[in-house]
Amino acid sequence: MNLPTQLTVLRILLTPIFLFFLFFDDILFKFLSFVIFIVASLTDWYDGYFAKKYGYVTIWGKFLDPLADKILVSAAFIAFNILGYVKLWVILVIIFRDFLITGLRSYAMFQKRPVATINLARVKTFFQMGSVYVVYVFLLLDQWAIKKGSEFTIINYLKSIKFIDKLMIAVVLLTVYTAVKYFIYNRSHLTSILKACCRIFIPSDK
Repeated sequence: MNLPTQLTVLRILLTPIFLFFLFFDDILFKFLSFVIFIVASLTDWYDGYFAKKYGYVTIWGKFLDPLADKILVSAAFIAFNILGYVKLWVILVIIFRDFLITGLRSYAMFQKRPVATINLARVKTFFQMGSVYVVYVFLLLDQWAIKKGSEFTIINYLKSIKFIDKLMIAVVLLTVYTAVKYFIYNRSHLTSILKACCRIFIPSDK
C-alpha cells in the first residue's frame, strides 16, 4: 500500500474518531473533534499531492480517494443533523447523490473502463468541505455560548437570517448540478447499466 493510499485509508479511519468526540457534552472534546476533522481533511490534499509527485496514481486510488471524501463529509453532515444544525433533506440529497456516483464508479471499475471526471467535482468537494468547517465553527461558538450561559451577537444574527440553511441550499444545488454533469459525461456507462438491467429483468424471446 503506497503513501497516498495510506493517507486515504487514514481519512476513513479518522471519521469515527472525530464523530466520537463530537458527541461529548464537554466543549473541549468538541474542539478536539474539530482538530481531528481538520487533520482528516488535510490528508485529502496530501494524498493527491504525493500521488502526482511520485506517480502513485492507480485505479484503486482514483476510486478510494473520492469515496473517503464522501464518507468524511457525509458523516459530518449526519452528525450536524443529529445535533440540530443541518436539515435532514440536505443529508438525504447528498448521500443519495454520492450513492449513485459511487455505484457508477464501481460499475466502471468492474468493467475496467475509464470514468470521465469533471473539474467542477473538485470544486464541489472543496465547497462541501468548506461548509463543514463553517458549520463546525458555528456549532463550537454556539455550544460554547450555551455552556457559559452567554450569547455571541454574530451567532444570533446568523441564526436570525438562517445562514446555515442558505449555505446548505447552495451546497445541495452544486452537488446536484455536478451529479447531472457527471452522468452526462458518463452516459455510455449509464447506457451499459440500463442494458444490463434490461437483460436481467426483461426476459428475452430467444
